[in-house]
Amino acid sequence: MNRTPTSAALFPTPAPPDGPRRRHAHPGDRRGGGLVAGIVGVFGELLVTVGVLLGLFVVWQLWWTDVEGNRAQDQIVADMGWEEPEDDGPEIAVTTEHRDAPPVPDVPAAGETFAQMYVPRWGDDYLKPIAEGTEKTTVLDTIGIGHYEGTGMPGELGNFATAAHRTTYGKPFNKVHELKEQDAVVVRTEDTWYVYKVTESEIVLPENIEVISPVPGIKPGEPLPELTERYITLTTCHPMFSAAERYIVYGELDYWAPVSEGTPKELLEEG
Repeated sequence: MNRTPTSAALFPTPAPPDGPRRRHAHPGDRRGGGLVAGIVGVFGELLVTVGVLLGLFVVWQLWWTDVEGNRAQDQIVADMGWEEPEDDGPEIAVTTEHRDAPPVPDVPAAGETFAQMYVPRWGDDYLKPIAEGTEKTTVLDTIGIGHYEGTGMPGELGNFATAAHRTTYGKPFNKVHELKEQDAVVVRTEDTWYVYKVTESEIVLPENIEVISPVPGIKPGEPLPELTERYITLTTCHPMFSAAERYIVYGELDYWAPVSEGTPKELLEEG
């Protein structure tokens, strides 16, 4: 609605000589400014709340899932109840290195824990359980390391292929990039040690499933040569905090030994 300007609007009262001029706010200005300020304030509070929630989620995802994962995996290893290798007096007995055909365990049921993995490069205390299958919620998020169904078992001709998280949930393969040629990856079943040695590593796309073939690199549909080697493959996501690619480490069986004989020297050597 148009208003006729008053004399006060046309000729504002001069401010005192040494004081600032005062502008009288229009009632509509006050209402509009208050509304905008209120909206901005609410939006700002929402942003702060979202930021706090995101921060808590990051803490949970990157830290607390590791705490819970490590605790659960340690308990799984303890619950397996496997006897420790026998010692020989004050010193632990070192196994004899057997290079004939090793015993091969039966294929376990999906989700069943059947083996353990030691990696000396990752520390004397590194010990993780291995379960059948690579389903995320029932194996990788809880038990730790999963065995690709349909691939070879430990010690079997072909490819014993495994997967695990690189971040979160105990991150069993967090330091996969540190593995070097000839590093030991030791797999234990209840009665047998399988000592693999790293041969190489590579980074591939998720669709490159030939990495878990019986002979790594043989693509689906290509003729499979006669199996003469016993491989191990470790697969995990790459780069860190991303699933865009896969980090792959390959190894071959060096020797095997009965657990009753003692412990592989690779687990007794000081880094």
